[in-house]
Amino acid sequence: MCGRTSCHLPRDALTRACAYRDRQGQPRLPEWRDPDRYRPSYNKSPQSDSPVLLSRLHFEKGADSSERIIAPMRWGLVPSWFKEDDPSKLQFNTSNCRSDTIMEKRSFKVPLGKGRRCVVLADGFYEWQRCQNTSHRQPYFIYFPQIKTEKSSSIDAASSPEDWEKVWDNWRLLTMAGIFDCWEPPQGGDCLYSYTIITVDSCKGLNDIHHRMPAILDGEEAVSKWLDFGEVSTQEALKLIQTSENITFHPVSTVVNNSRNNTPECLAPVGLEVKKESKASGSSQKMLQWLATKSPKKEDPKTPQKAEPDVPQWSSQFLRKSPFPTKRGGAGCLERWLKQEKEEEPVAKRPHNQ
Repeated sequence: MCGRTSCHLPRDALTRACAYRDRQGQPRLPEWRDPDRYRPSYNKSPQSDSPVLLSRLHFEKGADSSERIIAPMRWGLVPSWFKEDDPSKLQFNTSNCRSDTIMEKRSFKVPLGKGRRCVVLADGFYEWQRCQNTSHRQPYFIYFPQIKTEKSSSIDAASSPEDWEKVWDNWRLLTMAGIFDCWEPPQGGDCLYSYTIITVDSCKGLNDIHHRMPAILDGEEAVSKWLDFGEVSTQEALKLIQTSENITFHPVSTVVNNSRNNTPECLAPVGLEVKKESKASGSSQKMLQWLATKSPKKEDPKTPQKAEPDVPQWSSQFLRKSPFPTKRGGAGCLERWLKQEKEEEPVAKRPHNQ
């Protein structure tokens, strides 16, 4: 499953991160719809607004279906046929949609049949590993492996398409397959756009943390085919929904457990005690550098702190399986590697609106 994400980039940086080429091969930046509704956050939960990519053809008849729009949408799909006057009265959870039952449930089958496919944008997502015989749940931040590229001299260099790739050199956004729908209040009013994230069985690298993961669209070709409902049929698009092994992760602080906490500390790597010393992974090191330079203006100046050189940072290459049995396909206990911590802060109720 996927129940918490991070998408903290400022709007302009997020736009540059989504640069693409249209059907004619021309470099483009997606245009925004309702840009003022976008709120960067290190800790997004269902019922909050998150940015998604979708085809311009959904909003403009006759538009090129390869052209893209970014729009903030409510996380948790509200079906177009829902008859209540308040979307919070929906009695079932639609923040995720299982790939194996997507064509069986009306809430997802109908919008999918209409081509309402979108790509959910995030720095990455969080998942919690259950430790056997203890109440502790260790949170992890999960994201694409990052590749270091040559930096440009200034962000202001993004004055021409040739400079976009040079400017956006710090983070590859995670692109997750989603479905959206449009709900109109029975009593009239503005249409509510909302989405769900499609989930699949976890890859081998993540199976020790959780048995489900988002369906990740890895690469521009996959993103393009999923969005272009005008040229790519539903049957062809669904072939893109599969487990991806191209993923990495590291443990983070339990401060992320409370959805009201919105600081860089939520996704900063923390060290877990291990018997054998290991070097910090490249992606974890890059994460620390990225947080130091790309955090929103209102970030807490005290966080994040760079990890000490002798504290190992974790990613999939360092995760060890426990020799003890696991529950429901979950992870073995990492308790022997954990530092002595104070009692974990209780998880706050998810707000209905953010």
